[in-house]
Amino acid sequence: MFWEAIMALLLAFLVWAYKALRPPPPLVHGSSGPRIKLRDGRFLSYKEYGVPEERAKYNIILIHGFGSCKHDDAFGQSELVEKLGVHVVAFDRPGYGESDPDPKRSLKSVALDIAELGDELGFGPKFYVVGCSMGGQLVWGCLKYIPHRLAGAALLAPVINYWWPSFPPKLAKTAFRQQFPEDQWASRVARYAPWLVYWWNTQKWFPPNSVIAGRANFSAPDLEILSKLDRRMCVKAYPTQQGVYESLHRDMIVAFGAWEFDPMEIDDPFPDGEGSVHMWQGDQDGLVPVTLQRYIAKKLHWINYHEMQNSGHMFLALKTAQDDVLHSLFA
Repeated sequence: MFWEAIMALLLAFLVWAYKALRPPPPLVHGSSGPRIKLRDGRFLSYKEYGVPEERAKYNIILIHGFGSCKHDDAFGQSELVEKLGVHVVAFDRPGYGESDPDPKRSLKSVALDIAELGDELGFGPKFYVVGCSMGGQLVWGCLKYIPHRLAGAALLAPVINYWWPSFPPKLAKTAFRQQFPEDQWASRVARYAPWLVYWWNTQKWFPPNSVIAGRANFSAPDLEILSKLDRRMCVKAYPTQQGVYESLHRDMIVAFGAWEFDPMEIDDPFPDGEGSVHMWQGDQDGLVPVTLQRYIAKKLHWINYHEMQNSGHMFLALKTAQDDVLHSLFA
């Protein structure tokens, strides 16, 4: 009887562990707007802003951030969109909103999705990419895998992977330890035990990632912006309507996992000056360490680095910042 009881308890534990660690399947949703069918059969949902494509001088593919979606019009306040003739296409990244999940999602797969989106929309051989926060990090993938398709690029407060080999260990460790303890642990889990990411960020024993929990380390400039921000952009439930694993959790696995390349070893995508790459960073960003962005900018001579004074992570919500980013790309 004793050993039978032990075996029953062990079996019950294994069943519980299997259910707790295994993320639920994504919820299937249709699309309320235009979408394209990709090379592997997945659908990618998108939304267009700015001047009509037939009148456009410049085409931008906008890559949204963590927990965001295609409905966030990053340049909605800028009159330069109309003045310069800018056509903007924002898309739901795989697993977000109305875009199908990609169980093999990686930096390379997203870059290839972007190239295919440009092809399907008739953007021609080259277009611009702009990425915000987690979307800014994905611009590195575009610079690595599809540089021949880019007319220019902007990384706006791009998320850092603290394990990139080119970072001096002491610098990276100091920046990492400045993050909330729960974010340090969530990042470690995403890197070293990705199979635990779903459980770690949904269990009740330890604090999960602070952004997922709604306790992000926003600085004073961010809080001021958030208090005035127009909430018409993304309905809160929309980005993760297929489930948090295929959207938020897979984001973390890609962002903090082992990369196939080191961004600080990427060659200049525009050696003849036919385009430019810009990085924008707030000096009071509590989510992305400015010290590491400065180091990247020094390592890569071809990066045009713009540090926003007295600004946090949300600076692109300001009209002046939107104007500055567009000016930098199309000057």
